[in-house]
Amino acid sequence: MIEIRHLRTLAALSETGNVSRAAARVHLTQSAVSHQLRALEAHLGAPIVERKGAGIALTAAGRRLVELGREVLEQVRSAERDIANLAAPQSGSLRIALECHTCFDWLMPVMDAYRPAWPAVELDLVSGFHPDPLRLLDSGGADLVICSEKRRTRGVTYFPLFRFEILGVLAHDHPLARRRLLKAADFAGETLITYPVPEERIDVIRQVLKPERVKYSRRTAELTIGILQLVASRRGVAALPSWGLANYLAHDYVVARRIGAGGLWSDLYAATTAAAGKRPYVRDFVATAKARCFATLKGLVALG
Repeated sequence: MIEIRHLRTLAALSETGNVSRAAARVHLTQSAVSHQLRALEAHLGAPIVERKGAGIALTAAGRRLVELGREVLEQVRSAERDIANLAAPQSGSLRIALECHTCFDWLMPVMDAYRPAWPAVELDLVSGFHPDPLRLLDSGGADLVICSEKRRTRGVTYFPLFRFEILGVLAHDHPLARRRLLKAADFAGETLITYPVPEERIDVIRQVLKPERVKYSRRTAELTIGILQLVASRRGVAALPSWGLANYLAHDYVVARRIGAGGLWSDLYAATTAAAGKRPYVRDFVATAKARCFATLKGLVALG
């Protein structure tokens, strides 16, 4: 018999490609996940997963169940929203501040999908670049912050969203475009084009360039398209999330290269106050964001 818990496990496997990470996502042991898979395969009479090196891949039967799971789990979430509103009509504010400004690319569709489910919730964006967005939670300037670090901050609750890769972005005729991947030394003497945020919040600077004491110059632009226009016209190089580059790479506007042999990776969390984190409409926003992003963005890795 196929149960909702099976569908949640298969969704986690689809997103992580790894039994241990999937088990962490659904709060089970690896052996419990393996037991679920064996029970499902025995019930269906068909294999659901197959081993691929250190990871796994879904079979055609497994992919069909994931497809079913997306439909059923969305219906379950929809019913939970309705019941929450019946039990106690939900209203309030959800003002969102961003630390990662490329996140606008996926956040706007998420907000559009979320609004009809919570019409009485005032959904808005906190404009501008903020040196420390988490302080907005304490001051009441924001209800939720999309951030890249999980700091130990009293009274703040973190919900994991996903992990993503940051790629080096270059003009087609840039000499580094001939490289298969970029190393810290390749950025020496380059102009790094970034958003106008403190250097300690820029992953390529904090994780790659500063540890190797690489000297570079810096130029800022507020919009992603502004950064990419500067890169395409050979005014400098950039480092941006892979999912934010998909359309530009498809149209051959710029080229992208992995940074380091294992890649440069960053995490995203939704941070809110402990009290707000218990509200159904806040928790559902996080669930909506994760479901939509994993369904529409390539290259994401699940966080525990």
